[in-house]
Amino acid sequence: MANLNDFVWQKRPVVVFADSPADPAFADQIAELEDRWPELAARDVVVITDTDPATPSEIRRKLRPTGFALVILAKDGTVALRKPLPWTGREVIRSIDKMPLRREQIRRGALSAESPPRLAGIL
Repeated sequence: MANLNDFVWQKRPVVVFADSPADPAFADQIAELEDRWPELAARDVVVITDTDPATPSEIRRKLRPTGFALVILAKDGTVALRKPLPWTGREVIRSIDKMPLRREQIRRGALSAESPPRLAGIL
């Protein structure tokens, strides 16, 4: 049983809900995430699944899905996106890359790849 508070500022939870593990939308979504796993892992993604509405988990009670749902949370724990249908791995990655914290990480990564800035007057 995952606790969303454990991931705040550490990971980006991607939660996939369905009423059954046999739901075709659930299977499609998991396949899409598996196909892009290296890219998702590089974005600090953790995938959480819940396919048992009969015994609602704390996450299900908090996010309150109806049937299939894809929910992407930001690192600060807020819901960034809700979708009632599966998304491609590429769409999930693009939505994460538009998040402010991720954009800052990309910017800092680009700066660290350059040579360090020089200070004028220092030898």
